[in-house]
Amino acid sequence: MLFYIFSILLLISSFIPLVQNPHWFFRFFEFGKVQLFQLLLLTCILALLFIENKDFLFFVVLGLNSLTLAFHVKVLFPYTKLHSIPTKIKTNSCSETISIISANIYQDNSAYNRFIGLIEKHNPDIFLTMESNQVWENALSHFDKTYPFHIKVALENTYGIHLFSKLKIISYQVHYFVADDIPSIEAKIKSEDGFVFNLFGVHPPPPSPTEEGNAKERDGELLSVAKVVKSKSEPCVVVGDFNNVAWAKSSLLFRKTSELIDARIGRGLFSTFHANYWFFRFPIDLFFHSTDVFVEELKTLDYFGSDHFPIYSSFHINRKNKEQEELIETLEREEKKEINGIISDGINEESENRD
Repeated sequence: MLFYIFSILLLISSFIPLVQNPHWFFRFFEFGKVQLFQLLLLTCILALLFIENKDFLFFVVLGLNSLTLAFHVKVLFPYTKLHSIPTKIKTNSCSETISIISANIYQDNSAYNRFIGLIEKHNPDIFLTMESNQVWENALSHFDKTYPFHIKVALENTYGIHLFSKLKIISYQVHYFVADDIPSIEAKIKSEDGFVFNLFGVHPPPPSPTEEGNAKERDGELLSVAKVVKSKSEPCVVVGDFNNVAWAKSSLLFRKTSELIDARIGRGLFSTFHANYWFFRFPIDLFFHSTDVFVEELKTLDYFGSDHFPIYSSFHINRKNKEQEELIETLEREEKKEINGIISDGINEESENRD
C-alpha cells in the first residue's frame, strides 16, 4: 500500500509542471525534479526488494514509475558531465580570462566579513550581489578602491542589487521591466585587453506562497531581459538569481528568445539554494552566455552565511564558433506570440506580498 501511495504522489508531482498555469503550486514542482527522480528510483528499488506479492497492478505501477524516471533522465541528462559539449582551445586572438562571482547574499545575513573574505580569496574581476540593502552597501564599500567601477541599487525589499568591477564600465542602465521595485542591471564592460561585452545581472521574484502568488512577474522580467539581450551585437553574459530552474518552460523560452547558451549544459547542475538543506537544494542561480563567450570554469563556492551558495564563472571572448552555435535554440512562431503575452502579464501583475 505504501508503494502505491508514494508512487501516485510522485507521479502526480512529476507531471504537475506540465500544466502551464503560472500559480506557484504548479511551478513549485519544477524545482524538485532531481529530488523526484531520486525518490522515484528509491521507491522502485525498495519495492522490488521487499514486496513479495508482485501482481499485475504492481507491474503496471512499476512500469509507470520507470517511464517517469526515463522522462526525468531525458530532461536532466544535458546538465551532467556525460553530455558532450564543444571545446575551444584558447588562442592569442582571445581575450584574457574574465572571472565573475554572482551571489545572493540574503538581506538578513550579517556575516559581512565572511563575504568580503570570500571575494578577497577568489579575487574575481567582477562580482554581483543580490538582496543587498543599504547596510550591505555600506559593508561592500570596503571594495570601492579595489573595484573602482560599481553600480549600486540599495533596496530594503530583498531586491537590492550591486555590481562591482575592476574592468571599466563604459555605460550602464538599471532596468525596471515589470515593476518599479525589481531592478536588473545592464552594463557594457571593457576588458583590459580591449574586448567589449554586455553583462546583465538579474533577480526576479520567485513564485511562492510567501513571495509572489504566481510566476508572472518572474517570467515577464526574464523574457524582457532576453529581448534586450537579443538586440545586442556585442558578446553577452547574463548572471544572477533567476528563481527558476534551467529546464522550466520559462527558462527555455528565455534561452530561445535571447539565443544564449546555458553554461550548465555538459558541466553539472550546481545547485545553489537552499544552502542549509542539502536535500531541498535547487539550481536557481544561473549563467547564460552568447556564442562568442567560452566558459572556462563554472562552480559553486563556499558557504558564507547566506541561504544561497555563490556561483563562480570564468570565461574568455573570441569569434563565434560554429560548434557552439549548434547549442542555440530559436523560437517557433507560436512561441513568439506567447512571449509578448507573458511580458504583458508580468507588467500588469500587482504584487501582494512584496513591500
